[in-house]
Amino acid sequence: MAVFFFPETALIKADISEAARYLGYKKSIPPDEAVNERIIYAAEQMHSVIKPKAVYDEFPLEVRENQISFADISFESADLSRNLKDCTKIVIFAATIGPQTDLLIRKAQASDPVLAAIYQACGAMYIEETVGLLNKKIREAAEKEGMKSRPRYSPGYGDVSLEMQREFFRLLPCGKIGLTLMDTLIMAPEKSVTAFIGLKNAPEKDGGFSE
Repeated sequence: MAVFFFPETALIKADISEAARYLGYKKSIPPDEAVNERIIYAAEQMHSVIKPKAVYDEFPLEVRENQISFADISFESADLSRNLKDCTKIVIFAATIGPQTDLLIRKAQASDPVLAAIYQACGAMYIEETVGLLNKKIREAAEKEGMKSRPRYSPGYGDVSLEMQREFFRLLPCGKIGLTLMDTLIMAPEKSVTAFIGLKNAPEKDGGFSE
C-alpha cells in the first residue's frame, strides 16, 4: 500500500554551497560575495513557496541476471541489476517540492535570467534535501526489518529508459501529490524526482546500514 510523506517545510534546510555547486561553482572556486548574496536571497524566496510531498511503495523483488521483476512488471537493465544486487525488496518513490517553484522560475526568466538560473539551482537543491529526508525515512524503516537500503536509482540513468516513468505513475498515486507526467515523459512540477531503492538483508556482522 502506498505511503505518503509530507515533511514540514522547516525540515528542508537551505544548503547554499550545494546550490552554488548546481550553478557550476567548485569548493576551490566559490562564488564571490555578490553572487553568494543572490543565492541566499533566491533560497529564501523559494523556501517560502516550497510544498514538499512524496509517495512511495514497497514490493517483493526478483533479480535474475539482468532481468528485474516486481509488482506486475519485468524489464531488463544491467545497470540497475548491479545496483539491486542481493536485494529482495524494492521501494519506488515520487517526490516533488510543488508547482510554485516552477512559477517563481518562469517569472524570473522574463525579467532576470541570472536570477532564474539561481532559482533553478535552489530548486535542485531543495528537491535533493526533500529526497534526503525521504531516503532517511525509508532507510530507518528498513533497519527495523533487519535490512539495509541501496543508493537510489532514477529512470533515465544508465540503461534504464525514461519510459519507466509511466510505470511509476501507474503503480503510485502520483496525482495525489500534485504530480503529472507529460507526453515528453518529463514531470510537472519540474523539481520532482522518481527513483528505485533496493532493500537487502543486513547480516549482523555487517555492523551498519547504508543509504
